[in-house]
Amino acid sequence: MSTQRDARPGRYLGAAFVFQFVTSLTAGLLSAGMLTGSPVDVVRNIASNVGQMRASIVLMLLTSAGIIVLASLLYAVLSDQGTAVARIALGLWMAEAVMLAVKTLGLYALVDLSLGAVDGGAVGGIALDFSRHAAQIDMLFFCLGALLWYGLLFRSRIVPRLLALWGLVAVPLVLLATALLVWDSDRDLGMALYALYIPFELVIGVWLLVVGASAPTSGLGAGDENRTRAISLGS
Repeated sequence: MSTQRDARPGRYLGAAFVFQFVTSLTAGLLSAGMLTGSPVDVVRNIASNVGQMRASIVLMLLTSAGIIVLASLLYAVLSDQGTAVARIALGLWMAEAVMLAVKTLGLYALVDLSLGAVDGGAVGGIALDFSRHAAQIDMLFFCLGALLWYGLLFRSRIVPRLLALWGLVAVPLVLLATALLVWDSDRDLGMALYALYIPFELVIGVWLLVVGASAPTSGLGAGDENRTRAISLGS
C-alpha cells in the first residue's frame, strides 16, 4: 500500500516565512525614516507621521506573533533532526519574539511624546535608546536561533541544501553586525552585512509554498542507522 506524504506542514512553514518577511520588512520601511537623528528630531518626525508609526508598531507586533508561529512550525518539522538543538532554537526565537514586543514599548512612548501626552526632553532619548537596545538584543536572539534552525534544515534536506547553506552563510554576517552594536551602539556598519540575508526568508518561504518540503532525512547518523538495523535483525 502506498502512502502519500502530507504536504501541509511544509506549506504552512512557507506561509509563515513569507508572512514574517512581509510584516517585518514593511514595519522597518515605515519606521526607518522617522527613527533617525537626535531624540528631538525623532519626536518631531513621529509627530508628523503618527498614523504611520502606529501602523509600524502594529506590524512589529504581528511580526512578533509570526515569529512564534514560525518557530513552532520549525520545531514540529525539524525536531526529529535533533531534539535538543531544536528546543534551544525554539527558546531563542521565543525570546526574540518577546524582545521585539518589548521594543514597541519604547516606540509607544515616543508616540506619546510626539502628541504631547508626555512632557520632558530627556524622556525621548530614554525611550529611543530603550527601543534601539531592545531591537539589538532581539536580533542577537534571532541570529543564534537561526544558526541552529538552518543547520537542522541543511541536515534534513527538506529544502535544497544550497538554500539552507545560504542562510548559514548569511546569518553570521548579521550576527557580527549585531554583536558590534550590542558592544558599542556607535559601531553601526549600515546594511552591508545584512544585504545577503534580507531576501532569504522570502525565497525560502516561496520555495516551500510553491515546491513544498521534501521528505526529511533521518535524524540518525550513519552509525546509529547501522546499529538500529543490527538490533532489528537480531530481535
